[in-house]
Amino acid sequence: MTLFSHSVTRLFISLALALSLSACSSPHTTSEISDPFESRNRAVHKFNNAIDKAAIEPIVKGYRSAVPSPARKGVRNVLRNLRSPIILANELLQGDLDGAGHVITRASVNTFIGVGGLFDVAGHENIPYESEDFGQTLAVWGVGHGPYLVAPLFGPGSVRDYTGLAVDSFADPLNHWFFNIDKDALVYVGGATTFLDKREELLDVLVDLRNSSIDHYATLRSVYVQNRNNLITDGETSLDSLPDFE
Repeated sequence: MTLFSHSVTRLFISLALALSLSACSSPHTTSEISDPFESRNRAVHKFNNAIDKAAIEPIVKGYRSAVPSPARKGVRNVLRNLRSPIILANELLQGDLDGAGHVITRASVNTFIGVGGLFDVAGHENIPYESEDFGQTLAVWGVGHGPYLVAPLFGPGSVRDYTGLAVDSFADPLNHWFFNIDKDALVYVGGATTFLDKREELLDVLVDLRNSSIDHYATLRSVYVQNRNNLITDGETSLDSLPDFE
């Protein structure tokens, strides 16, 4: 079986799991998301936290220290610009034509005037950036979170949102292009760079949550759900403006 066939098979299995498990109810629920695997999730959370403090956080702090803020912002702008095809597809699947128009305008302006997306020219012209993914699209279609999951190294999520991540990765035309020209390593470099950028963006927030929370696991679960709900409804709240959890 070819790599493409394997990917298609995994894609449909993931979709089937998301649609079935998201419909399941569990007696072990929070007010916002079911957590039937809490014992297992807490163990993985403890493992992730240890790895994060020992290895990931020092790397992220080193990146922040070594790379000036304008350069880090440029990297973030390029990564966002490269995601334009996926964001556009999800805006269209959600029926958000205004959002789709913003994506097209941002990609065009930032690519040709912003030096390949290095500078967010469109943002300075008040054309907002919205991060859309297939997990959000499934939510707009009425699919619930499904069980809360904490994956090793990846952190908090849900069956629906991890499915969305898999679909977006599979559908990304840039990934297909790299695979077709035998530059598979660039896919993984891009993923690692995206992770580093996102982790740096959330560095201070996550440190504060870890230091101020009585139950860090429950706090992170609540913050995750609030942030995802905010993204789904195109709200204005960010992690920086969430209330303190003690």
